[in-house]
Amino acid sequence: MSNYYCLVTGLPDVALDDAKLSFSVADFKEECMPQLAKEDGELMQLFYLQYDNRNLLALMANAETEQLDERGCLSRENLLEIIQAVRQDDATPQNTPAYMEAYLQAVFADEELQEALPEDVLSAYYYEYAMKCGNAFFARWFQFNLNLNNILIALTARRFGFNASSYLVGNNEVAEALRTSGARDFGLSTELAYYDELARISEMTDPVEKEKRLDLLKWNWLEEETFFHYFSLERLFAFLLKLDIVERWSAIDKEKGGAIFRKLIDDLKNEVVVPAEYKL
Repeated sequence: MSNYYCLVTGLPDVALDDAKLSFSVADFKEECMPQLAKEDGELMQLFYLQYDNRNLLALMANAETEQLDERGCLSRENLLEIIQAVRQDDATPQNTPAYMEAYLQAVFADEELQEALPEDVLSAYYYEYAMKCGNAFFARWFQFNLNLNNILIALTARRFGFNASSYLVGNNEVAEALRTSGARDFGLSTELAYYDELARISEMTDPVEKEKRLDLLKWNWLEEETFFHYFSLERLFAFLLKLDIVERWSAIDKEKGGAIFRKLIDDLKNEVVVPAEYKL
């Protein structure tokens, strides 16, 4: 796997105007992705596939929909071709993500599955696919998010007295514990360092503050997990994930979002230690 010293240190300085941040998730895709080694670019595409998932579901609901997210990797025509190929049991295009084809096959073959929440079903296939990507850091990130979502679902279900089993995604150890354990903490507080904090977040009643605290939990996880990553793909992936967080919040509060973004750039450029081989 390649080192990306020049790419990390060459990221643009922040220049804010009244409308938007000067660098975005879409900009990263256009400007930085072409600079990655082929296998690294394929790993980084796992992030952008979340937008393809949304677009796929939108087109399945209405093939004429115009509101597609341009940050995805697959075009409208490509997605429609994939849907049609699977529906007719034909060969899918070469660039079809394996999990997407498996999801469509399952949905078209199972009427009960069509009644389920499509986002949750597709997420199950997506997370399972991403966790088998072959990169330990990427796999841990997707598993972390899977666990967060499932734990929040289970805690909410317990609070309001409904069965969470049909809403839980995936089949890892955490999901199985949430389905089967009767313990107050599902037997997870000693296994997951973030369980207690997540349990406190689940009890918050202000949805905006709850979302902020959840993003902060993710941010801190990224900080800890990339502490010893300097100019690697993992550090760029963490940057992209943080950028996504900032971009979402800056759309709500541009001043605070911009301040966080400045800190993100400064941290990325100033907190890394330059290896001796890169020094003149």
